[in-house]
Amino acid sequence: MKKVAFYTLGCKLNYSETSTIARKFEEKGYKKVDFTDQPDIFIINTCSVTENADKKCRKVVREARAISPDAFVAIIGCYAQLKPTEISEIPGVDAVLGAAEKFQLVELLDGFIRPEQQPIIYASEIETVKNFNASYSIHDRTRTFLKVQDGCDYSCSFCTIPLARGSSRSDSVENIIKAAKEIAQTDVKEIVLTGVNTGDFGIENGTRKNRFIDLIRELDNVKGIERFRISSIEPNLLTDEIIEFVSQSKRFVPHFHIPLQSGSNKILKLMRRRYQRELYIERVSKIKSLMPHCCIGVDVIVGFPGETKEDFLETYQFLNELNISYLHVFTYSERDNTLAAEMPHSVNSKDRAERSKMLHILSDKKRRVFYEEHVSKEFTVLFENDVEEGRMLGFTENYIRVNANYDPLLINEMKKVKIIAIDSRCHALVEEVESEVLHH
Repeated sequence: MKKVAFYTLGCKLNYSETSTIARKFEEKGYKKVDFTDQPDIFIINTCSVTENADKKCRKVVREARAISPDAFVAIIGCYAQLKPTEISEIPGVDAVLGAAEKFQLVELLDGFIRPEQQPIIYASEIETVKNFNASYSIHDRTRTFLKVQDGCDYSCSFCTIPLARGSSRSDSVENIIKAAKEIAQTDVKEIVLTGVNTGDFGIENGTRKNRFIDLIRELDNVKGIERFRISSIEPNLLTDEIIEFVSQSKRFVPHFHIPLQSGSNKILKLMRRRYQRELYIERVSKIKSLMPHCCIGVDVIVGFPGETKEDFLETYQFLNELNISYLHVFTYSERDNTLAAEMPHSVNSKDRAERSKMLHILSDKKRRVFYEEHVSKEFTVLFENDVEEGRMLGFTENYIRVNANYDPLLINEMKKVKIIAIDSRCHALVEEVESEVLHH
């Protein structure tokens, strides 16, 4: 029985796909092992959102070779689709598989015999990639990532994802409900809906068949799942209908992650985003009017070409005044074959780093303010198998990170708690409200 190990870089979508591919290996008789357990095969699922992700891929290949010098090393994922030839030239790589081929890698590489000379490349042109490959993660962590959508029809000037994943496409509502019911038969309590452009759900074979609101209404009736969480949704696709539904839902939690990218309308236009800051204000205001306790996360990019000091300060002030909970800060990096890479007025690396640092500090402040607003209030925590120094971690429905005394019986269980304080690491300390675990 050959041993296979997986390493995933990047987003929740990649994790869901890695998990699905791993199950295919196990069905074929391979044994899934840890990365350090001297595998016969390494599968590295890559990201290419930033330049740093490319460097990480090279580092993981070096580590794999150090652990098992004779193992078969295959690279899949977004970086593999974008630059298959470049990856094949990395020392130690045996095979590269693009977006269409990664789900067939067990069949395409059956036996996993290392090539004597040139690495094997299977990578179709992205325009030919039309199929939706259903995926969900299981047994990797407490929450399950369920892929509902793939690809993107947007053309943001900084982004390579449409080149790496193709056009927007989705599974059917029926198939996703079936997958959710399968997951409900396990011990999973929370499903995170994920995709490249999740809110664009509903396109099948090039034709719009459904809307995202149709999907979440159906999922809300799936018994056996305590929580559904929406991973990320574009502000122009986050409708009043969706917000109102979540505010009254039995299972969808009060947590939205809404990409902003810039608080300057000038920069948003250069980025070719499909909204301006005024719409973003409306979305946040609508959410908070219905769900004052709702957690709102924000993606923002610093150092985009043409972003002056004044533009950045406009973004900083916009975020500072906005009723949001935390930031995911990305430092702009040039990506081949994007419009932004050809734009004038590049921001120097020192300014990019300084702006990133300022927003990281702002994010820490925002998170602490949000957490402290909820001291003395009661929430339900899903505890995870995540232990630090004898303490266990979990998340409330509105994504407050909780730190509690370790109890093995609490892992993957829901408990009603009261937040009593916020510690120095911005974790919520809690006391038990009900001794029994909770179930719908």
